[in-house]
Amino acid sequence: MDIRVVDDGNKKQQITRLVLEALPDWFGVSETRENYINESAGLPLIGAFDEGKPVGFLCLKETGQDTMEVHVMGVLMDHHRTGIGKAMFQKAKEVAVDGGYSFMQVKTVQMGLYDDYDRTNLFYRALGFKEFEVIPTLWDELNPCQIYVMSLR
Repeated sequence: MDIRVVDDGNKKQQITRLVLEALPDWFGVSETRENYINESAGLPLIGAFDEGKPVGFLCLKETGQDTMEVHVMGVLMDHHRTGIGKAMFQKAKEVAVDGGYSFMQVKTVQMGLYDDYDRTNLFYRALGFKEFEVIPTLWDELNPCQIYVMSLR
């Protein structure tokens, strides 16, 4: 498995599209998915490649002078639970630390509502993220936003 920073904007969008379109349970809203794809061109992106083929990605986004966010990430289903997400996150953490950031954050749906998102929550907790706050109406009432944070220092 090859985990690396991808610099080419067009390649970032190709990878993002390939992975997100293969994950309709998480990225089935086309407008949201297209926003992620379009934004990826200008954001730091870590890609995961198996025999040269993209199988996952993680995009970072600055949310404050000292904070980098895991903006969007995805791993193809047949590569779930293989350590790719953790490896991409470790590389993303290096990128954030090298960029002088002190904190990392991630937003997901609050624990206890949907099995798929409960697994996502457990993944972020296993990486060392801590619960920061829930914003019930950031997205909508059916999807309260859980924010997790981590110190990079």
